[in-house]
Amino acid sequence: MADNAEIENEMPRAYEPGRVEEKWYKFWMENGYFTPKIDKNKKPFVIIHPPTNVTGELHLGTALTATIQDIMVRWHRMKGEPTLWLPGIDHAGIATQWVVERLLAKEDLTRHQLGRDKFLERVWDWVKTYRHTIIEQHKRLGASLDWTRLRFTMDEVSSRAVRTTFGRLYQKGLIYRGERIINWCPRCATALSDLEVEHQDLKGHLWYVKYAIVGEKDKFITVATTRPETILGDTAVAVNPRDLRFKGMVGKKVRLPAVNREIPIVADEVVSTEFGTGAVKVTPAHDPVDFEIAQRQKLPLINIMKPDMTMNENAGPYAGMDRFECRKAIVADLEKEGRLVKIEPYSHAVGHCERCKTIVEPIASRQWFVKIEPLARPAIEAVVDGRIKIIPERFTKVYLNWMENIRDWCISRQLWWGHRIPIWYCRDCGGLTVALETPTACVKCNSKHIEQDPDTLDTWFSSALWPHSTLGWPDDTEDLRYFYPTSVMETGYDILFFWVARMIMMGIENTGEIPFHTVYLHGLIRDETGEKMSKTRGNVIAPIEVMEKYGTDALRFALTTGTSPGNDSRLPASKMEAGRNFANKLWNATRFVVRSLETGPEGKNASEFPPVEDRWILSRLNRMIDGVNGLMEDFQFGEAERQVHDFLWGEFCDWYIEFAKIRLQANDDSPLPVLADVLEKSLRMLHPFMPFLTEELWQNLKKYTQKTEAGSIMVAAYPGADTARYDPAAETEIETVREIVRSIRNVRAEHKVESQRWIEATVFANASRRASLARYSEHIRTLARASPVIFAAGEPEKTAGENTLVLPLVGATVVIPMASMYDIETEKKRVQKELEQTEAEHARLEVRLKDEAFLARAPQAVIEKERQKFYTLDEKLKKLKQQSTRIQEVK
Repeated sequence: MADNAEIENEMPRAYEPGRVEEKWYKFWMENGYFTPKIDKNKKPFVIIHPPTNVTGELHLGTALTATIQDIMVRWHRMKGEPTLWLPGIDHAGIATQWVVERLLAKEDLTRHQLGRDKFLERVWDWVKTYRHTIIEQHKRLGASLDWTRLRFTMDEVSSRAVRTTFGRLYQKGLIYRGERIINWCPRCATALSDLEVEHQDLKGHLWYVKYAIVGEKDKFITVATTRPETILGDTAVAVNPRDLRFKGMVGKKVRLPAVNREIPIVADEVVSTEFGTGAVKVTPAHDPVDFEIAQRQKLPLINIMKPDMTMNENAGPYAGMDRFECRKAIVADLEKEGRLVKIEPYSHAVGHCERCKTIVEPIASRQWFVKIEPLARPAIEAVVDGRIKIIPERFTKVYLNWMENIRDWCISRQLWWGHRIPIWYCRDCGGLTVALETPTACVKCNSKHIEQDPDTLDTWFSSALWPHSTLGWPDDTEDLRYFYPTSVMETGYDILFFWVARMIMMGIENTGEIPFHTVYLHGLIRDETGEKMSKTRGNVIAPIEVMEKYGTDALRFALTTGTSPGNDSRLPASKMEAGRNFANKLWNATRFVVRSLETGPEGKNASEFPPVEDRWILSRLNRMIDGVNGLMEDFQFGEAERQVHDFLWGEFCDWYIEFAKIRLQANDDSPLPVLADVLEKSLRMLHPFMPFLTEELWQNLKKYTQKTEAGSIMVAAYPGADTARYDPAAETEIETVREIVRSIRNVRAEHKVESQRWIEATVFANASRRASLARYSEHIRTLARASPVIFAAGEPEKTAGENTLVLPLVGATVVIPMASMYDIETEKKRVQKELEQTEAEHARLEVRLKDEAFLARAPQAVIEKERQKFYTLDEKLKKLKQQSTRIQEVK
């Protein structure tokens, strides 16, 4: 037996996350628990971790992703499945280049001054530094990733996969170079895919401009535009052929303002008769719809902007101006010439670069594209026929709608950092060489005068290959044969198209198999008012700071408990506090159980005829186990975690331990094996959600429970339900006892009975129920601070007498004399005083919430907080008035 000092040395009085977390992660790593062994007799569970951007520190989105995946991985590992969770880091083309260019700017340097090779050396140096930060932050989060298989989107294997894929698609005619309208970011100086553009509603203007009809004096056609500067690139005016307002005008020519170029009036079905005047200017080089019109009408393309979005030589007198400076100048000139008819306010969606937030410019450019429709067809079929399941199911329709209307993918980027396009141009014959290895000569004419395309591939091109490239493809590796297709792809719903759809397309194209069976989409994390988190709003929460303050398991708890797939969730500080409080509650409960086991008799077995409360807790435990396993199978991890929490806090800690204390204090050691067994199984149930805390507690507890060969909770078996333990009779009986205790506690709280004061309670029930409940008189007395507790027969309403509270419950009724709770006259004065104070505060808030000046000036969050305070006071006031009425009637 150990004395108290020794016990306290083993388990400190308070949970200290920092002391525990580093120790156990190191222990897991040293024992190789994260690295699976290939067992061809078992089906593996595999998640390929979404590669974290090398530019990023851990944010709530990556923390949520890692936590949900770790929950799945730890659960399947405990089920005995070979479990691979493969980590990775993304080179993040635009983002990384932008960060390094900003660092160079502090040295008064540009990448062009350094040159491509020197610049890339600087990027690699930066990457090597920051990839270590990302790895350590995921370890801090408890992510049980197989670090022996860490991959980078620009490592040798990934590069081979990228070049192999590019070459195969090119040979099939699925990669082509063409002039198309692309989204151009002047800040990042590169093309962007449609998915890399964020559209924001901006308040702008609609300028109405009249174009003179050639050969017809004083006759004009009026067009409306949101971008007057693009008038300089117009090559036609288009009208709808069914629009009678322009009957007879098609085929005529108009003179373009500013540059005096003659352009035709054409008819095209795409023109809306309701926008502006019904006549639209056609600028094929700067608008995707106009580009399509130009293709049908065989119109020329005139590009009027340079890559930095200053006007080029085609802009005539406006050459050299910034695009927005040009807008102001041309509007002023149109007004001066009498060509500006009117200006109307107009709100419209304007594209911005998702990285740097600069307004993007649609511009015609020669770029490399993937012909996407042939790749999309099998990816659609895989979801339609059920081979791939999307959770939640409502996103299936979203996925299919997007895939059925998908446009070709612009894959070239005007960047230096990334996978350089594996195409070499011959300066002698103009031929193209596509090669896996860097060629030395042109494949067509054998000339040595070849140079590689300067552009790089879209970052998402290498990411699209992630599930199979990380396992060794294009080589036929053992990992690829065993672990592919993978099991689940878990990520945020916001990159369903960016990434998930492309992985499905490329996975089927390259391997002939789907890349994963299930897509699990989580929602966004918002602040406590429901606002999206952003640095500009000042509501961003740093996970590392939360872990420092509350502990890692508290953060994981706050991020996931009670959440559901695909739904956004709020993260107020109270959720982190709740996670920390739960950890402390479980720590204290385990400490109590361990201390009791230390001082109790060795080898104590469960009673052959256990008391009802033992049967109750074992029944409740197994029902919880059954329910949680079902929820885990159904991907309802947030609800599963809530049920484990509610059982541990609301049934085991708050009730069974308190029941057990009464027996232990009476020198009855029979609860000890039940305490140990229930707690040990519950810790295993909780482990996937709160790994550090459960490992520490399990290691302290396991020497007192049934022997296990597992050296860690993370490789101990996940519990299964024993339905033979279900005991409805015991559950009914103990629930009645709990209801009696709760009803008395509620009365004490509502009437503010002094904590040290004992109150009387009489329990009315039928004969059989009285006999069973009477066995718990000491429990009710201790837990409700009620004495005496009397069990009686008869009808309580008739025998209760005056000045009593009658509390009807299921299976019993509790009667409490009010005189036992407080001195009546003193209580009347206290309630009246509290009522007056609440009425005054209620009236003050009511006036404030009607104050127009306050509502106009105050931030919305402050107003909402005051409203909530008012509603709370309103409810409190109603209860106080009821309480005052009741107590005034007492004689």
